[in-house]
Amino acid sequence: MKKILCAVLTIFASASLVSCGNRLKNTEFKPSLDKNTACDIKIVGSYDNFESLEAEFDRFNAYYPKVRLSYTKPDDYFNKLGDILDGNDKPNIFFSSSSMLEDEKYNSAVAHMEDLSDPELGFGLNNIREGLIKKDEQGKTYMVPVLSRTYGALINNNLYKEAKVQIPNTWNELLDSCQTLIEKGYESPMMGYSIGSMNCLMNTIAYPMCVVELANNPEALAKANALDSDAGEFMRGGLTIVDRLIKEGAINLDKCDDIQDNYNAVILRFFEGDVPMMICRSDGASGTSKREERSEAFTKHPFKYSYIPIPLTNNGGYFIDSPAIEFSVNKDCDNLEMTNEFMRFLLTTLELNIMACNKRLVSPTKEITFDPFYAPFANIPEERTFSPEMIGISEKLTTQISNAAFKVGRGELSIDQAIEGFGTL
Repeated sequence: MKKILCAVLTIFASASLVSCGNRLKNTEFKPSLDKNTACDIKIVGSYDNFESLEAEFDRFNAYYPKVRLSYTKPDDYFNKLGDILDGNDKPNIFFSSSSMLEDEKYNSAVAHMEDLSDPELGFGLNNIREGLIKKDEQGKTYMVPVLSRTYGALINNNLYKEAKVQIPNTWNELLDSCQTLIEKGYESPMMGYSIGSMNCLMNTIAYPMCVVELANNPEALAKANALDSDAGEFMRGGLTIVDRLIKEGAINLDKCDDIQDNYNAVILRFFEGDVPMMICRSDGASGTSKREERSEAFTKHPFKYSYIPIPLTNNGGYFIDSPAIEFSVNKDCDNLEMTNEFMRFLLTTLELNIMACNKRLVSPTKEITFDPFYAPFANIPEERTFSPEMIGISEKLTTQISNAAFKVGRGELSIDQAIEGFGTL
């Protein structure tokens, strides 16, 4: 039965990779512990469900059939994480982020984090893109990305074809295509979540431009991270793009405001079939495959769709490469040895790519082989690829950018007022 299980899991993995268009070297995991070890490994995080991770549990059980793995989402996860790690029912692995290292609120959680860069653990982090890994001043790594995100827009390929409009690759093409679509009766060629600052369409547009501006100006970055009131000028380019797209009618906020959340509602609205371009992070776009059958409109009238970088300049768009989910190991947990064994398994190139494929997010590995869904990002050259982690953009700074973009987009502030108010937004 165990041999049959291994064979089935191998076939499943191969099928998953073929469906994603991946061509991977078989970086097979080599177990190092007693295969008859029986123990529990508990993972906690902020996802409501994590089916792609649970599929990895099954694959790990092909090596260690008596290890019981589970994933749960505690209530109020981020506010209660310290208490969870200090409690009696300690998790082995937990969702984390590099911003925790900067926030005193998470000192207790950070104190539980194992140094994943310790060579004796053998995690082999050299297979993960360097820009995604946060290190402290001593070069230690306390969290590792298992999924990556980027910024872009869902495209209804059929609609563009039927309207005889080219999918835009440059800023001028974007403006021209939106104007043509407006003339053809589309009241909002670009749509997205617009009624809250968290992951709103305004930030999805402005943030990449702000990242690029700061990447090329270390002095401005230092002032911006310090929330220096004089540092807001770096936002002008991104805010100007948001303002122009709304004022020229490419984005009609009255139409966008009917979308009540930045995930499920965004996807189901896109599947109605009358939205040329739906602006969202890849976190949102990742839920499309599971919701195709939940949309009555899409089920009756399916269409081809893709995900592209928004062409913010006449050279095209950017690949903003950020961690979507990071894992830390609780060094004070029970069964630490097997916990690290599971992490060694999960962090192989093969398993990370399988999980990214199943979750429909970008893999964090260097041997990145894009799902066809993200194929447009594979063509972005290195000089147009930026990692906020590598650049050093803080969480507080990211919040300022998001709030500024939202308030300018909603007309609550002018561009100049947002820049002058930087640090207090």
